Formats: sequence, structure tokens, C-alpha cells
Amino acid sequence: VQLQASGGGVVQAGGSLRLSCAASGRSDSGNAMGWFREAPGKEREFVAALRENRQTYYGNSVKGRFTISRDLAKNTVYLRMNSLKPEDTAVYYCAARVRWSVAYSDYRQYDWWGQGTQVTVSS
Repeated sequence: VQLQASGGGVVQAGGSLRLSCAASGRSDSGNAMGWFREAPGKEREFVAALRENRQTYYGNSVKGRFTISRDLAKNTVYLRMNSLKPEDTAVYYCAARVRWSVAYSDYRQYDWWGQGTQVTVSS
């Protein structure tokens, strides 16, 4: 499975970005999709996850500001990020696994990863 993340960039605080993660390969690879982020000197942090039944989950720091969604026809998962803050600055990674796991916020549960896309929020 190949995951291609895109959409990162530099934005001012309060602005918005939409990240995309295009998946290719196995047709059953996306029953659980997630977004994680990693800032310099910090551990990889859970951002959002999406089940095959479209149920969504969010990390506390992004709840109410970020939205994860999916376009099945394009086999692409999106992360819409609104009201961005400087502390949202990080490399964002998309991830996938075949089966949903209750440990969806644990990055070690995912089988495939995209290459990461940098998001920088200036104050």
C-alpha cells in the first residue's frame, strides 16, 4: 500500500489548510485511516482517525478545529484544519491499517505510512 500525503504549507495563525492522503494498492487497506503529527523533539501525536463506517475520532488538542473525511471514489482521506495555532506546527503523517483497532490513537497499530507533509503556522 502506498500513501501519498500532500497539502502542507505555511499559514498564519487562525488560517486553514486541507491535507490529502491518496492511497493506492490493496483495496482493503483503508478500513482504518489516521493522521498523526510530529513536532521537533516531541513524540508522534495522534490527530484524527476514521473508521470504515465513517465514525471519527480526534485528539483533544484538535477537537472542534480539525475534520477528517474520506472520498471513496478517489481513495483519498482528507484532514481539514481550521483555526490553526502555532502549536499545530509539525510534520503530518497519514497512516492506514486493514482492520479497525480500539487503539486507534497508538501510531504503532498502523501498517502503512505516508511520507509526511510539513505544516508551519506562524504567529
